[in-house]
Amino acid sequence: MDKNGFSSFLLGLGVGIGIGMLFAPKSGEETRRIIKDKTGEGTDYVKQRGAELRDSAGDLVNKGKDAWSRQKDTLTDAVEAGKQAYRETVNRPPQSPAEGAAH
Repeated sequence: MDKNGFSSFLLGLGVGIGIGMLFAPKSGEETRRIIKDKTGEGTDYVKQRGAELRDSAGDLVNKGKDAWSRQKDTLTDAVEAGKQAYRETVNRPPQSPAEGAAH
């Protein structure tokens, strides 16, 4: 939401609360208590959801680290296999033309 949209939302929220208080069938003190309770419930909900999102993010980070580690190990193994194959090829004694034809 942009700045003007958010300002409009807050203005509408304030007007709605004001009208609700004017036409509320309960006393002002009781209405304030209800609003305070609902605000507390909303705060608790936001905190709970924030903690859940933080945990989910942590799980995703850990899964990403595990996947990266596995890929790194696979790449390291492939590089080592390539180096070993190169060493074996370089260190192999040269074949004579007759040996190459026999195979």
